[in-house]
Amino acid sequence: GVAGASADTIELLRQRLAVLHPDSIDIVDDSHRHAGHAGARDGGHYQLQIVAQAFAGKSTIARHRMIYDAAGDLMRGKIHALSIQAEVPGDH
Repeated sequence: GVAGASADTIELLRQRLAVLHPDSIDIVDDSHRHAGHAGARDGGHYQLQIVAQAFAGKSTIARHRMIYDAAGDLMRGKIHALSIQAEVPGDH
């Protein structure tokens, strides 16, 4: 079912983002909130909270680009929308 696909996508995303050597990573499937939405059939909506030293000195846009680059083809298939909170350890 859908729940299994979601868990797989989260696991894949986690594996891709390992290249950023994150201190912590938290991925939430937010798709249920967008169920009636036009893009909802094509891929899931996910919220990502990631803390990594790799983001030090980078702008928000640069941090997001690093994440999209790492996610690669997932962003063109399984993931329809990704809401990102990218922080450096000690940022908050």
